[in-house]
Amino acid sequence: MELSVVMPCLNEAETIETCVRKTIGFLEDNGIDGEVVIADNGSTDGSQQLARAAGARVVPVADKGYGNALMGGIRAARGRYVAMGDADDSYDFTTLLPFLEQLRDGADLVMGNRFKGGIEPGAMPPLHRYLGNPVLSFVGRLFFGSKIGDFHCGLRAFRKDSVMRLGLQTGGMEFASEMVVKATLAKYDIREVPTTLAKDGRTRPPHLNTWRDGWRHLRFLMLYSPRWLFLIPGMLFMLVGLVAGVALSFGPVRVGDIAFDIDTLVGAGAALVIGFQAVLFALFTKVYAAQEGFLPPDRRVDRLTSWWTMERGLVLGGLLALGGLCGLVVSLLHWRINNFGELDPRESLRLVVPSATALALSFQAIFASMFVSILQIRRRQHPPISDAVDEAAVVVDAAADRVAAEGVEGTDARVPAGREGDA
Repeated sequence: MELSVVMPCLNEAETIETCVRKTIGFLEDNGIDGEVVIADNGSTDGSQQLARAAGARVVPVADKGYGNALMGGIRAARGRYVAMGDADDSYDFTTLLPFLEQLRDGADLVMGNRFKGGIEPGAMPPLHRYLGNPVLSFVGRLFFGSKIGDFHCGLRAFRKDSVMRLGLQTGGMEFASEMVVKATLAKYDIREVPTTLAKDGRTRPPHLNTWRDGWRHLRFLMLYSPRWLFLIPGMLFMLVGLVAGVALSFGPVRVGDIAFDIDTLVGAGAALVIGFQAVLFALFTKVYAAQEGFLPPDRRVDRLTSWWTMERGLVLGGLLALGGLCGLVVSLLHWRINNFGELDPRESLRLVVPSATALALSFQAIFASMFVSILQIRRRQHPPISDAVDEAAVVVDAAADRVAAEGVEGTDARVPAGREGDA
C-alpha cells in the first residue's frame, strides 16, 4: 500500500464522515492504493461508527492526547507513506497530491504552509495567526536552523519508516513541533508546499488551549536546544561578569554621572558564577541527550569531552582554587597590616570578592568534570563468570547421558532379534 491518511479523532461526529469521504474520493480519483485510518482517542458521540460507515479503518488509542492519538494511527498505518490532518474539515484532503509527489521524489517529510496557501477569514484566531504561530515558528527556525515557515501546520505527509526512526515521545499538541525538530536534527529531506486552512465545520470549542499548548510548544523548543536554553545566556552572563569584575577590581568605574563600585563588583562575581554554571548545564544536557538518543551527537561536544577528562578538570579546578586561596591569603595579610582592625570595604572586598569567585568556580569545575565522567560511563552487559570445574562437570554429565542413551538404543534393537530367534 502506498498511502495511509491518518486523522486523530475525539468527538468529531459533525465532520468525520465528510473528511473520510473526501479522502477516499481523492484516492480513487488519482488511482492511489491507500486507506483512511481514524485514530480514535475515546470518542463518545458515535464518531467511530460514522467513520467506519464512510469507509475508514478505526484504530482505538487509549492514551489521551493529540500526539498519542497520531502515533497510534501512524503505527497502525499500512502505507509506505503517511499523511496526517485534523478531522474537523479545516484541511482539504483532496489536495494531498503535491505532498505525495514530493514523497515520491525522495522527501522524508513534507509540511504544509497555511500562510503561503491561504487562511480563510475566521479559520484561525488572530492571536494564533499574528503572534503564536509566527513567533513559535521563528523560534524553531532560530534554534534548530530549520527552513520551515509553518511549524504547526496540521496537514503534512512523510515516509513512515523515516518518522518511526525519530522515536517521537510527546503526547500532546507539541507533537507537531517535535516531528519537525527531530527531522531537522536528523538531517532529513524536509520540503514545504502551500496549503489552505478553512473554518472548521464543528460547533463545539476546539481542543487546542491557546496559552497551555502554546507554552508546551515553547517549552519543548527550549528543552531540545541546550545552546539557547543554557549556553548562550551563560556565555553572556560570564562575559558581563568577567569584564565588569576585572574593571572594578582596580577601582571604581564612572560612566557619565554614574559610579560603579563594590556593590557592582559583587554582582559581577555572581554573574560570572551563574554564567559558568549555565554553560556547564549546557554541556551536561548535550552529553546526556546524546547518550540517550534524544539529540544527535555533536562533534564539538565530543571533542571537548574527550579533551576535558576528569584529571584535566581536577587540574584546572585546582589552579583556580590555588588562585582563590592566594587572594584570600593576601587579604589576610592586608588585614594583619591593619592590626586586624576595621577595614575599608572598598579596598578589602576588591581582594575578597574575586578570590571567593575563583574558589566557587574551582569547585564547579571539579564537580563538573566528575559528573561528565559519570555520564560517559557506558552501560554494558558482560557474560556471566563461569567456574572451570562446573563447566567440566557439565561436559562429563552430557557425555554420560549420551553413552547411556546409546546403550538403551542398543538394548532395544537386540530384544526383537532374540524374540525372532525363539520363534
